[in-house]
Amino acid sequence: MSEQPVTTGGSAPSGVVEARTADDGSVIVLLRGGLGPECADELRRLVVRTVRRVRPSRLIVDLTEVVTLDPINVGTLIAACLLGEDHAVAVLLVNPGPELAYRLALAGVPEGSVIRR
Repeated sequence: MSEQPVTTGGSAPSGVVEARTADDGSVIVLLRGGLGPECADELRRLVVRTVRRVRPSRLIVDLTEVVTLDPINVGTLIAACLLGEDHAVAVLLVNPGPELAYRLALAGVPEGSVIRR
C-alpha cells in the first residue's frame, strides 16, 4: 500500500511528531504534515514507551494537522489503542479528517478511540 492523502491539497510536507505533557498528566502527541515510513520508527517508539513506561491516564494523539498517513503508521495507531487497553491507558485519536477517520475505522481502531471535534 502507498501513502494516501487524508486531506486534499498539494504535495505533503515532511511529517512532524511532537509530544508534550498536559497539566492534567495526559501526554499529547501532535502529528503534522505527511507521515510516511520515515516517521514510523519514531512514532512507534514514542507511543510504546509512553504507554508502557510513562503510563499516563490518557495518551492523546492529535491528528488535526495530518496531511498523509501511510499504512504502517495507521497500524501503529491501532496497536497503540490496543496496548493502551492492556496497560489501563486511554488512547484517543483526536480530530482526524473524514478520510482518515474512515481508514482508521476500516483498519480496526477500537470503538470510542476516535474523537472528532
